[in-house]
Amino acid sequence: MARIGRNRHRFWRDPGLPHLEARSIEDGRRVCYGWHSHPTFSIGLVTGGVSEFRTDGACHRVSAGTVVLMNPETAHACNPLEGSPWSYRTLYVDVAWLTGVQGERFFKPYAPAVSRDPDLARRLDRLFVRLFDPALPSTAKGEEAVAFFTDLNGMPGARPADDSGGGHAALKRAAEFISAHCTQPLRLADIAEVSGLSPSYLVRAFKARFGMTPHAYQINRRIQFGQRELRRGRPIVEVALDAGFADQAHFQRAFKRHVAATPGQYALA
Repeated sequence: MARIGRNRHRFWRDPGLPHLEARSIEDGRRVCYGWHSHPTFSIGLVTGGVSEFRTDGACHRVSAGTVVLMNPETAHACNPLEGSPWSYRTLYVDVAWLTGVQGERFFKPYAPAVSRDPDLARRLDRLFVRLFDPALPSTAKGEEAVAFFTDLNGMPGARPADDSGGGHAALKRAAEFISAHCTQPLRLADIAEVSGLSPSYLVRAFKARFGMTPHAYQINRRIQFGQRELRRGRPIVEVALDAGFADQAHFQRAFKRHVAATPGQYALA
């Protein structure tokens, strides 16, 4: 199902394909993101205009035909240049499902972060067209997705890479603790105690590993919690409070920074 909102947002979801979610923006001049990450693997196609994609300490200027690949939990942001129009489509893919398609025991991240391979762009565009086609049954869409990601492993524009960013065990403990308690008030001292690191070192090392501070990581996790609850059809005000925000207004502002859409727009899909 797809819905159109402000800036011509379209979100696509299919109950028969819970491992996939897609988004399309036809005019993104006001669609701006703060630093955020996804628990999913995300792959996007710029379909028009020019924007700036930042990730892993690098800034890329991307334009129509560029494919961006975002591995799970990799902080990134993509924003228009000086209010200029741009359009794009993004597909969010469940990691466990994709790992199965890869034929691996553990997910193998992809590289590079930006690809200008025209064949990859063409195939991804075809997949989006098929997913957004209301006349195509879920089974056919699922087969298209499997075919695309099976081929992705062997394409020169995107390849599985060695995961050199596994991170320190202490940082992993900190991240897991934040994720498990993201809706609760957390003190830096509590996170540091769990990790076994000093608070000052934890902040520096955590940001180097995850691209954001422990507090920003917690807010990011709260937004992900909010997205899951909104997909279940729960009222926005209830989700805001359960996610740990003081009120709906705080949730609205944080949600828009991370998702570049309001909770209402997201919930309508």
